[in-house]
Amino acid sequence: MKPSDLKFAKLFAGSGAVTLVNAIRAFAINKLLAIFLPPAAFACVGQFLNLMSIGTATSSLALQNGWTALTAQNKNSKEKLLGIWRGGLRLTTFASLFTFVAALLFCFMAPLDTLLPGIPTRLAQAAILFALPGIFATNIITITAAVMNGLDENRKWATINIASSIWQVLWVAFFLFTGRLSVLSIIATQSIVAAFFAIRIASQAGFSVKHIWKAALDTRRPWLSYALMGLVPMALTPVVLTVMRLTVASNFGNDAAGIWQSIWKVSDFLFMAMSAILTVIILPKVSPKMSRTDFFGMFHPVWLRVMGISLVMIATLYFGRSLLVQVLFSSAYMGAVDYLPLQLVGDFFRAGGYALALVLIARAETVKFITVEICSEIFLSVGTLVGVKLVDFNGPMLAYATENFLYLVTLYILVRRLKWNTP
Repeated sequence: MKPSDLKFAKLFAGSGAVTLVNAIRAFAINKLLAIFLPPAAFACVGQFLNLMSIGTATSSLALQNGWTALTAQNKNSKEKLLGIWRGGLRLTTFASLFTFVAALLFCFMAPLDTLLPGIPTRLAQAAILFALPGIFATNIITITAAVMNGLDENRKWATINIASSIWQVLWVAFFLFTGRLSVLSIIATQSIVAAFFAIRIASQAGFSVKHIWKAALDTRRPWLSYALMGLVPMALTPVVLTVMRLTVASNFGNDAAGIWQSIWKVSDFLFMAMSAILTVIILPKVSPKMSRTDFFGMFHPVWLRVMGISLVMIATLYFGRSLLVQVLFSSAYMGAVDYLPLQLVGDFFRAGGYALALVLIARAETVKFITVEICSEIFLSVGTLVGVKLVDFNGPMLAYATENFLYLVTLYILVRRLKWNTP
């Protein structure tokens, strides 16, 4: 076995183990919700998670990839690294304060009965308020894990992810079975305990807030590109998903929206697995200082392996989709089986496209990345609206598959045309 193959195998196995734990966590929480909730209520939980995603994106400035890339690029200079970390923390602090104020206003001014149908207004308001410390805790976990990835502290990165997953499952299970919180409040607060473990583990690797605030440098400028590249998709995606969910509900009913939500949840599981692995393998390795030969010598083999692994996963899920829906959800969601094939095609293209997108992120190709993201999200929204008129319930899935195919092709062309250093 070649050294490059051995290194890929080790990275894939390590990140794959963490991804497996995260997948088990996502499965366990999803299964608990599917058992306790009917499809219409399940769709409502999905809508609430979209709202939380917007809050998480705005409060953290969606800088996860920036924390990994900038840490990796500056880890050999302690002074520069501390300045980068300090700048990132200050920006995140300001953004969090803004998000908390906006959430308080949203809590009492937004039409919650429309956004969260079937949920009493006071319970919805309570869940949003509970979500504020939950969002802060989620950001802590995300930042510390990303920093460990950038430092090549793979064991600590794995420990943060695994500990977080275990605590989230225990939290959701305990409160669902005891009934001491509403379902939305349980989802909102699931990351709180895990955040304390993440802080403890990261401090052992030198990511200490006390030391960071004492740093002489306060470097914020490099964060701008990563903030824009993170915020645009993280803010747009929940909006697009809301449009898709409302489109399905208005045309086919709330139970159908729950079925669609379960189909999308399968894609979430797959993307969570592939993105976690790709972020570890690709993001810390790509640098604007690389030559074209060095980059493609590193990237092409990895990309082809990723596409191959993705194809195997998609084929497995296709032939086992009846069992998949039964295991992940319940018999009430079996209608999803007939509509999964098109969604799985989109998932295959999504994995390859994300690997290419990470190249633009690592190189801070802000304009190219944002342009592609905005166009793809608009296409998905419009495609869903048109699709339900042409092919009924298959419309969102057809739009998703087409959008991800075009996304992959466009990004491949852009990556091939990037300028690299001359060796």
